[in-house]
Amino acid sequence: MKRNYKVLFLSLLLAFASCSFTTKKFSNPDKDKLLIQVITFVLEQGHFDPIVIDDTFSAELFKDYLEIIDPVKRYFYESDYKEFEKYKLTIDDQLKATDITFFNVVHERMLKRIEEAKEIYKEVLSQPFDYSLDESFNTDYENSGFVKNRKELKERWRQQLKFSTLSNYDDLLVQEELAKKNDPSYVMKTDAVIEKEARESTLKSINVYFNDNIDDLEREDWFAIYVNTIVEEFDPHTYYLAPKSKEDFDQRMSGKLEGIGARLQKRMDYIKIVELISGGPAWRSKELEVEDVILKVKQENEAFPVNIVGMRINDAIKYIKGPKGTKVTLTIKKVDGTIRDVVITRDVVELEETYAKSSVVKKDNITYGVIDLPSFYVDFQDYKNINAAKDVKLEIERLKADGIQGLILDLRNNGGGSLPAVVDLAGLFIKDGPIVQVRSTGEAKEVLRDKDKSISWDGPLVILVNEISASASEIMAAAMQDYKRAIIIGGKQTYGKGTVQNVINLNNMLRNNTSGDLGALALTTQKYYRINGGSVQLEGVKSDVNVPGRFSFIEVGEKDKENPLPWDEIDAADYTPWVNYYDYDATIKKSKERISQNQQLKLIEENAKWVKSKIDETFVPLNYKIYKAGLELNEEEAKRFDDLTNYNTNLTFDSTKYEKALFNNDTTDLKEKRERWHESLSHDIYIEEAINVLEDLKVVSPVKKVAATTKN
Repeated sequence: MKRNYKVLFLSLLLAFASCSFTTKKFSNPDKDKLLIQVITFVLEQGHFDPIVIDDTFSAELFKDYLEIIDPVKRYFYESDYKEFEKYKLTIDDQLKATDITFFNVVHERMLKRIEEAKEIYKEVLSQPFDYSLDESFNTDYENSGFVKNRKELKERWRQQLKFSTLSNYDDLLVQEELAKKNDPSYVMKTDAVIEKEARESTLKSINVYFNDNIDDLEREDWFAIYVNTIVEEFDPHTYYLAPKSKEDFDQRMSGKLEGIGARLQKRMDYIKIVELISGGPAWRSKELEVEDVILKVKQENEAFPVNIVGMRINDAIKYIKGPKGTKVTLTIKKVDGTIRDVVITRDVVELEETYAKSSVVKKDNITYGVIDLPSFYVDFQDYKNINAAKDVKLEIERLKADGIQGLILDLRNNGGGSLPAVVDLAGLFIKDGPIVQVRSTGEAKEVLRDKDKSISWDGPLVILVNEISASASEIMAAAMQDYKRAIIIGGKQTYGKGTVQNVINLNNMLRNNTSGDLGALALTTQKYYRINGGSVQLEGVKSDVNVPGRFSFIEVGEKDKENPLPWDEIDAADYTPWVNYYDYDATIKKSKERISQNQQLKLIEENAKWVKSKIDETFVPLNYKIYKAGLELNEEEAKRFDDLTNYNTNLTFDSTKYEKALFNNDTTDLKEKRERWHESLSHDIYIEEAINVLEDLKVVSPVKKVAATTKN
């Protein structure tokens, strides 16, 4: 979408030139005010659906900013909130006048409260915790109010710190019990000593948090948070990139970086895993999963872990990544509430392992193919050689050489990527025609087409998706569904992101800027639509065959985000459904019947409901016996889901002949990586059902010869 970016950039510059203020007037000597002026201008002129900056906007910004800088309400008092409240309906007027009074007032008070908090947490951690008390802690911060005085604030800190220290206390106690079990002569530490060491561990972690993170924040860092809150009022995918760091919240620890090979994201006060890089250390460990929360990080040469709850994403990553060969221990909270330590040996995560890969699979002497595509990657500097469509085409040719009679394209957990790449990829499965429609505000729609009449694969096709398949993945699934070219198997719907973003370098908006680097803005500039005219925004792509999964009851989609753009539709494009029309209705019906009788899928659904029930629990016990009993109960309840990991498909997976030829001279452990992947596929019930569907399409369902119709 480079061309669209250039058009947008040019239009913004022209709009600048026509504004009533001059360049000289625009070049405000106050960098913060200048940034506000540039940001609000770009949002109002360039955003796909700009919102009115009025009292309603002001009230939302007021609420969201306070929630972002004090999410667990452990700094501000009720009196602070009431004082800030006088700005609740005037922030919009301040922004229009490049007035940053609201930010200044809140910022100065925040710095003061932080210094007071340092005294409070040290006071709290200087006294023993009584784990025999029958008390609980409410983690539903959003519905908690601000405290009225220092006594109440100290009590809130006490509960939070006691909760944080509970896991340290349990870890130390378990270690002592294990040492005694291994050596009966070992003299266990007293409970008082264990309790003291647990507090010291918490104190060390929180000292690191304040000293290395909070105290390192300069005014411009705090102001960047304020600016980002402003822009996110427009939609969840518009965000500000501060000058110090052009990384966004889901920074990748991949490519040439040495680390664990995971993509992380900060959600509220927690660092979550949102993707495991295929072939990376985290992926190879088989102990980490998407949606796991990282609570603590311990280096191999350190005695105590660092608590990263509440830490900035970039700061947390500094502790997690590290040189190849070093070990890091992550304290993980699983989605079911269980907590465990996972040791990862860092490595160089090879970018090639994030590319498309294929496997042949045998069932009843019939060969099928599976292509896994983690993202719609592209190198715009070398598009002809590095792009997802080219690689998938090569994998198809290799699979065809092995005699496949059906193909699975796995887009599960694929968060999207390049729009040109998905258009080219979709073209591999149809003769030619429209793939997706794109619209900018006030402009005619643009229909992006496949113009290459060649077809790489004209046989039965199944596309696997889940609730995290987003953006370009949704374009691909939607196009194949509209053409009736493939059967889509997955959750109730995909992610639901129907917007396109461009990154605007804010420094290019000004001439003779002497105020320093202003950073960049990722701006939502377009929406994309299916060729049938519908949008995937919020609604995603509805699967033809809905199978339960681990995300079935968890809020992970666009509809669960703050300020998403609405769903809408436009006129359909002219397109002709796939001529070689298989009996899709009969095939889908057979698949649904199988799923309804599948005990493994029923167990998966039960597990998903159980996980959701654990997520919804907001009251946590601060009594150790009750806390420990809860952990043991979770572990016991989780045992009934052991069969989920023990499941076998009885399918045979192998590398293509082309890839096997590479093994003899391989120096990158490719064979081992593929064997690990094939082992994972052999336990994958979704792949199994996809093979069943391909079997029905190829063998059972007669091919219907129907007249081609045109959608208008």
